[in-house]
Amino acid sequence: MNIELVSNELMITGDIKEREREGILRKRTRRIGRFEYRVRLPEQVDADNVEASLKDGVLSVRVPKREQAERRTIQVKS
Repeated sequence: MNIELVSNELMITGDIKEREREGILRKRTRRIGRFEYRVRLPEQVDADNVEASLKDGVLSVRVPKREQAERRTIQVKS
């Protein structure tokens, strides 16, 4: 499995391999082969702190937002 973050696009690619099974196989419902998933993210992504974990067959990708600049009011002098 490969996870890439380019600009604001997250791309996950990989291969799902067929598991060896014993006995009679009556029906196969799992997909096998190459897969690719792409998603566009907001501009405020903190690319340095992206985390990914795989546990019990579930992939979790955490993409935190960057801290936004504080808004401040500027007084106009006359």
